[in-house]
Amino acid sequence: MKTGNLLKELDHVDEFWSPRVVGRVNDQFIKVAKLKGSLTWHKHDDEDEMFYILKGQLIIEYEEDRVVLNEGDFHVVPKGAMHNPVAEEECWIALIETVSTKHTGDVLIDKTKSIEQQLGES
Repeated sequence: MKTGNLLKELDHVDEFWSPRVVGRVNDQFIKVAKLKGSLTWHKHDDEDEMFYILKGQLIIEYEEDRVVLNEGDFHVVPKGAMHNPVAEEECWIALIETVSTKHTGDVLIDKTKSIEQQLGES
């Protein structure tokens, strides 16, 4: 039986906005990432995604609202919701996302990471 430590897994993350897959539960990936600055406005048409804050603070902007998350908080972004994650200071997170979830939805930017990159395969 394998065990893991999300905080120690972040020792292997050296680039902001570069999620790393650390586990899988059925059809859900468990990922860790370090964030700083703004990602991009995007949505996931068919998948919800859960953000869990391990360290720092994250703001998730929505078109007409925003959610402020602090250490220990979690939030589920509903499928189809346009959102933009923003971390004014360095923030460490765990994500739970369906294996089909594209990093930045259908928006491609220089920060976009493929599933292969998130799995450490390329």
